[in-house]
Amino acid sequence: MRMMNTDEGMKKGEEKATVNLNAESSGAERTARIAEVERKSVVQTYTRQPILLVRGSGARVWDASGREYIDFVAGVAVNNVGHCHASVVEAIRQQAKELIHTSNLYYTENQVLLAEELKALTGMDRAFFCNSGAESVEAALKLARKATGRSKIVAAIHSFHGRTLGSLGATYKPMYREPFRPLQEADFVPFDDPEALAAAVSTETSAVILEPVQGEGGVHVPKPRYLRAAREICDDCGALFILDEVQTGFGRTGKWFGKEHSGVMPDAMTLAKGIAGGLPMGAMLAAESVSDVFKRGDHASTFGGGPLVSAAALASIGAIREERLVERSEEMGRYLRSRLSEEIDAIDVRGLGLMVGVELAANCPEIVNRARERGVLLNATSDHVLRMVPPLVVGRGEIDRVVKVLGEIQREP
Repeated sequence: MRMMNTDEGMKKGEEKATVNLNAESSGAERTARIAEVERKSVVQTYTRQPILLVRGSGARVWDASGREYIDFVAGVAVNNVGHCHASVVEAIRQQAKELIHTSNLYYTENQVLLAEELKALTGMDRAFFCNSGAESVEAALKLARKATGRSKIVAAIHSFHGRTLGSLGATYKPMYREPFRPLQEADFVPFDDPEALAAAVSTETSAVILEPVQGEGGVHVPKPRYLRAAREICDDCGALFILDEVQTGFGRTGKWFGKEHSGVMPDAMTLAKGIAGGLPMGAMLAAESVSDVFKRGDHASTFGGGPLVSAAALASIGAIREERLVERSEEMGRYLRSRLSEEIDAIDVRGLGLMVGVELAANCPEIVNRARERGVLLNATSDHVLRMVPPLVVGRGEIDRVVKVLGEIQREP
């Protein structure tokens, strides 16, 4: 491999540093230029839709051409309080003037206040803060290893727990795991099947990790008894029970957390996505009976629980509470599922709250493209499933518009 000298590298960097956009550039020109530079400058791990988003408010976003879209993706279930919620924006603005980052070598007030808030909301005992869902899963898996002295894990078919090397081992889709083997891979069992789970868990199992509702796997909702059975199975074998609430947390399912639909308490739960109003943050919460096995130096995160993101999280949680967005999620989710069942030719409409899956015979990635052209942003988790996770502030009129667009697409040749 040829090594580039310093002068060559600096010259190459200078040549690539400028994106030529003048004030007269149209939205289409701006989008095309950004897409061109992105292909040369950003590692190509994403398939992006051909729009450049520049602004958001509530359940809507706008592209560089000024076109408005109803956003039923919400940053993949991140923007629970809507885009640029005033309380979150103000909290970020105020905190950014005072203190942005210190590391975890020092105490910061917002982190402790947030930990107390999360304890009260979840019933768990201690929090570890990080920056993403995958990192929160990593923390939970490390905790399980140390608490049990075991390494094996059990996860569900169609699960998604992240793409870092540890969390990837618990993520079901083979195409994600295959290029990076060997991994510490889970034993995968059918979701919502207590008998299969019981057969897979043994005294060699460190943890069972499950989503209260499978998101990336197609929005699959288990029967309430399933998670209760999982809790009992783990207790019988001395394994930790981990609930991945990265996508189901903070009102998404019509409860503060998905575990509330089953009435179970895990040993550890993982959070991210909707926690901080759109800023990157994750948290692993644990029961005191297992959290104490982590000693100083066992795990860490430079940015985890910093003052800025913690301020945003406190404001986001406050907005969810004050605006009764958990209850709104239940109400609007019921309305969305009802309208879809009435107006759309679907194999299945399923979900909890504003976490909705629509299974269709049609090609869902193509429907995503056609809906975007009509001002609606959707996400396909597979060839035949649309996932709808709009901001919890979405209104009936916006839901009606999305259902109407889907109906129009279905009726077209």
